[in-house]
Amino acid sequence: MFNIVLVEPEIPQNTGNISRTCAATHTTLHLVRPLGFEISDRTLKRAGLDYWQYLDVRYYDSFAELYEKFSSEHDFYFLSTKGKIRYTDAKFKDGDFLVFGKESHGLPEPLLKEHYDKTLRIPMWQDLRSLNLSNSVAITLYEALRQTDFNGLNTEGNLTGRAD
Repeated sequence: MFNIVLVEPEIPQNTGNISRTCAATHTTLHLVRPLGFEISDRTLKRAGLDYWQYLDVRYYDSFAELYEKFSSEHDFYFLSTKGKIRYTDAKFKDGDFLVFGKESHGLPEPLLKEHYDKTLRIPMWQDLRSLNLSNSVAITLYEALRQTDFNGLNTEGNLTGRAD
């Protein structure tokens, strides 16, 4: 199982989409305040659809609180356009934390400098600023899951007639 950390997310639709991805992959979602929306926000719930009962979501008042609680036992990877390591070159393992910043500014510069050797990037065309947050989470999380052979996930397919 992996952990997704959103530091001060601003757009409820992104967090809703990420929530659904986390529920579908049995990944814990950690939200660091302040949030740019109310958790009861209709758009947040709508994006997550009927997956909320499967979501393990936890809240923190600061990134330092979360990091202090888990960093002695787990690796943290920070995603940024300023990263030096391609996300596909990281060696992920169960329990790792994948940390993403807010949509408008990303992760704070001091945090990236402190963890530059664990800062990853998703390659993209140089003239663009960044990818959408929910897409970045999905891309990185599924690489981590691939590296761990999708441990615990249904990889067999399921023909039920549903068009999910």
